[in-house]
Amino acid sequence: MNEYEGTVAGETDELITTHMPLVGHIVRETMGRVPSHVSRDDLTSAGLTALVLAARAYDAERGVPFDRYAATRIRGALLDELRSVDWASRSVRRRARDLAETRGRLANVLGRTPSVAEVAQAAGMSPDEVVANDDDVSRAQVLSLQGSATTPIEELVPTRAPSPEDLVEHAERLTYLREAIEELPERLRVVVRDYFFAERPMAEIAAELGVTDSRISQMRAEALTLLRDALNHALEPSLVQSTGKTGGVAQRRRESYFAAVAARHADGARRGVATPLDAVG
Repeated sequence: MNEYEGTVAGETDELITTHMPLVGHIVRETMGRVPSHVSRDDLTSAGLTALVLAARAYDAERGVPFDRYAATRIRGALLDELRSVDWASRSVRRRARDLAETRGRLANVLGRTPSVAEVAQAAGMSPDEVVANDDDVSRAQVLSLQGSATTPIEELVPTRAPSPEDLVEHAERLTYLREAIEELPERLRVVVRDYFFAERPMAEIAAELGVTDSRISQMRAEALTLLRDALNHALEPSLVQSTGKTGGVAQRRRESYFAAVAARHADGARRGVATPLDAVG
């Protein structure tokens, strides 16, 4: 190794050593936004690898500060790591399916959406367990659609570029998602905007709406189900799950909601209005 190579290697090592705390900061930030089963060690390992690669590839002459450049590479690596595993563990998804079946049965019997307490009693669980499971699944759903709560996917992924078809499909899904949020009943729309986009605490939203934390959790789950079914109704009708009695009040409300989303989308298409997800809120 000549003197120049030794100097470069030393500078690279210094960049890595100096910025290792940055990996810890971004991992902590990420852990607060993903389901509890996600491994901190796996994210840290991916982040450190990205830091090393960033230090080796960094070119100071481009005028971009290393901490900013490295943070983008690290967040991209964490996103890739999260994409490589299921957003919710098998046990979480299995329990979520069981809870969905329980809710469906209760809705048919009661003629309305069951409360968290009713679902918990029927499933042999505590209300806190039901809320925790719903929370993991709902975070998984939103993170899967949004990619990151702080930085757009386009800025995070450092290498693999989506195909033009993927970009069109992704943009269409985000457009439908925004329109579906806009057509939610007012209180459900408030919960979605405040909890997922404004990141307000559940207790704060509950106090503002004059309901309990459990009711907010129930409203959040109800809103996410409507959003999922609205997107499927527009883009993948075979995936729409029927709930409630055929021809019943609940089903008529769902169909009216789907029709309103479709009408809003058609109106936007006629006017040529772009409706990115960032416009929500």
